[in-house]
Amino acid sequence: MTVDNPASALYRCIREVAEFADAEGWDRPPQMFALVPTADLVAAEPALQDQLDDGAVLTPIAQEPFPDDVHGELALDEFLATTSWPEAVHGCVLVQQIVVLPPDAEQTLDDAIAPLLADNDAADRAGREAAITHPGRRDARLFAGVLRDGVSLCLLQIRPEEDEENPFGDELDLRTAPNLAPNIVEALAHTLENDPDDF
Repeated sequence: MTVDNPASALYRCIREVAEFADAEGWDRPPQMFALVPTADLVAAEPALQDQLDDGAVLTPIAQEPFPDDVHGELALDEFLATTSWPEAVHGCVLVQQIVVLPPDAEQTLDDAIAPLLADNDAADRAGREAAITHPGRRDARLFAGVLRDGVSLCLLQIRPEEDEENPFGDELDLRTAPNLAPNIVEALAHTLENDPDDF
């Protein structure tokens, strides 16, 4: 199946995943969503017709949340390296909670990591601890999606402060930036290339 406007289809799927994640609340484990053709879903399960968006070319299907021991980028990379999809899956979306720091936090991280550069694991732990304890930190959700044809998109949702009003009302405030989460995008793309028979 060829998607006429893959970028638009992927954005629509990520918005749907974002709405799902927002309803689930914060402080949840990472979770993957398989993107499958809506027409295939309806053909396989006609009873779903009324629950699916007729205008959507692809529909996200929630997978089980990641195991509790999948924390941090290194563990996530290892988990994704052994993930594969059947041909019926045309793409995937990952949602995970992350920490976002202000631009001036770079020196704080450098100071924490520099003495430990000889030990990658120790440097990684120190960097994470410095990020988590930084006074300017904000929690956020990262939504990263890829399609088999190479189209990718990452969006970010900043966790609002308790007294902070959303200027968009009930609408989700999803943001993007150049070169956002390239390592995650690459790892997700590999899950679509992995052969299910190898695992």
